[in-house]
Amino acid sequence: MICVQFFARYREALGSDGERFDWDPSLTCLDDLRQRLLARGGVWEVLGEQNLMCARNQELCGLDEPLVDGDEVAFFPTVTGG
Repeated sequence: MICVQFFARYREALGSDGERFDWDPSLTCLDDLRQRLLARGGVWEVLGEQNLMCARNQELCGLDEPLVDGDEVAFFPTVTGG
């Protein structure tokens, strides 16, 4: 099982703080998972932003990070301050 969490305005746009997916070996990296979510269309297109940040098991990583069964994934926008 993969646990996916959405934070900040992604959570607001998607109307969800996360969901769980049964393990699928075809999801080899975070970008595979992101592409599956993007394929839903509509509000899910927010995850197509270039400045999207992600974490695997609470550690920042890139979209090329490998996925394994039991991982926790988080998607969140970059934060700017002033």
